[in-house]
Amino acid sequence: MTSPRKPGVLLAALAISIAAAATIAVAVVMSIEPEEPPAAAAASRERPNPSDVYDPVRAGEEPPPGFRQLLGRDQIAPVYDPVYVDPDEVDWPADSLVLGVAGAKTAKAYPITHLNQREMVIDTLDGTPILASW
Repeated sequence: MTSPRKPGVLLAALAISIAAAATIAVAVVMSIEPEEPPAAAAASRERPNPSDVYDPVRAGEEPPPGFRQLLGRDQIAPVYDPVYVDPDEVDWPADSLVLGVAGAKTAKAYPITHLNQREMVIDTLDGTPILASW
């Protein structure tokens, strides 16, 4: 009679499998050459002037009951021009978490450790503007 597997062993095996898959995904994603964005996409990356963006509080609208704003609008600057490196240059731990996105021709990975500080990446994927958010 065989003994049943313990939940801790299964969780450890699952964690190792996920870490291995993430490492492979990062290596594959990072090996894809980034496309040069069209001029229109590059121009759209320019930071908007905050005074040109509609702000309901400044416009006199009442916030919802119980609403408490910790940071003002645009207080956390997004990443506008992400830099991609070859898989050989990646020095992340093998168990790094990433936010991955894939298009028809391109796949990209954004490390969660970086997104914890900046939260948003304004980028393009196969020529289409995207916002990767954490």
